[in-house]
Amino acid sequence: MSARTKMPNCKGVVDMNVSNTNVLSQPLHLSCGVVLKNRIVKSAMSDSLGDGRGAPTDAQIRLYERWADGGLALSIIGEVQGTPDYAEKPGNLVLNTHSDSERFMALADSGSNNNAQLWLQLGHAGAMADASISNPKGPSALDFPGLTCGALTLAEIEKLPNEFARTAVLAKEFGFAGVEIHAAHGFLLSQFLSPLFNKRTDEYGGSVEKRLRLVLETVKAVRSAVGRHFPMGIKLNASDQLEGGFQQEDALAVIAALDSTDIDLIDISGGTYFPSAPSSPDRDGAGPYFLDFAGRAKTKTKIPVMVTGGFKTFQQAEMAVSEGKADLVGLARALVIDPDLPKKWEMGCEENPLFPRFDNPPEGGVTAWYTMQITQIANREIELTPADLPATIKAYEARDDQRRATWTEHFGS
Repeated sequence: MSARTKMPNCKGVVDMNVSNTNVLSQPLHLSCGVVLKNRIVKSAMSDSLGDGRGAPTDAQIRLYERWADGGLALSIIGEVQGTPDYAEKPGNLVLNTHSDSERFMALADSGSNNNAQLWLQLGHAGAMADASISNPKGPSALDFPGLTCGALTLAEIEKLPNEFARTAVLAKEFGFAGVEIHAAHGFLLSQFLSPLFNKRTDEYGGSVEKRLRLVLETVKAVRSAVGRHFPMGIKLNASDQLEGGFQQEDALAVIAALDSTDIDLIDISGGTYFPSAPSSPDRDGAGPYFLDFAGRAKTKTKIPVMVTGGFKTFQQAEMAVSEGKADLVGLARALVIDPDLPKKWEMGCEENPLFPRFDNPPEGGVTAWYTMQITQIANREIELTPADLPATIKAYEARDDQRRATWTEHFGS
């Protein structure tokens, strides 16, 4: 490459002989001793590329290799289950002693290309578990339109921290670079934090101090199991965006409590996958959605803060870090549109992804489109267009139905 040349698809000219002072290109040192090479992260998404038996597919392995080659510092794989009992979707991965270790090790290796890291997000859907392949249970029994679940017993709750810890140990053994505990978006640990979901009157319900007890026990169990030098993050909601749910003042209290733990990274997002409720992936607007809250969060903790949700431009990402509101920027849909975006931004190219526009999409339709576009990337196939939305939704639903059948045959109903 010449001294002054254009990056692929980049409108600007990058001087390869000049030291880059772009804040997004700067490394970040985590307290465990690990260094992330820059400030750009592929945040956790449900890529739905598991094989229906809880194992990674070739497409999933290719996907995370592609994202690693695009220049990011870290990818996080969404909702990896410790058991098949409370899965969010039949495309989730399941990591336990019965898992196909070779497939997981191949996935870990693919995501480490180009000095990138690949972390597993430790998940448990709880009340949000797919009812066709599980028996949803949350902190409390609920009967809402579109959501019915039973209540976990005290004995079941007390087992959960060690279940998360066992999955984290396997992640380490199979070569993944770290883990993120999922306590956002209405999944189980988020449900315990939310007074809308958590109506318990024992030591796990009531005040925010009691509602966060399971989160702290899980953090402690995972850290004890993996040791001090293995990266561990946690994803939290700024709020549920639901009336009567988890709000920002409670979130700040949780962050203050986490400051006394050995967490290496706090990932801020928001919203809840509750039927007909707003959630961060389906929000409109310029974004970033949770950046102002992240600025408040950083006054409560010395732990690095990542912000996920709504970043659409280089300028937004660069400003978040340069103004000190975030240490890392979490991108999801932007990296589905352009997997090479981290490389471009790190080199100072301020090109922004061109997001598709949809006319009156049905609920969940846009998420289906992006999920199937992820599949196109993984299979090295042509990009979808907004006009493909109806056919894409049908393909997305048909694939889930097929994998539900596979899941039930493999794991039992």
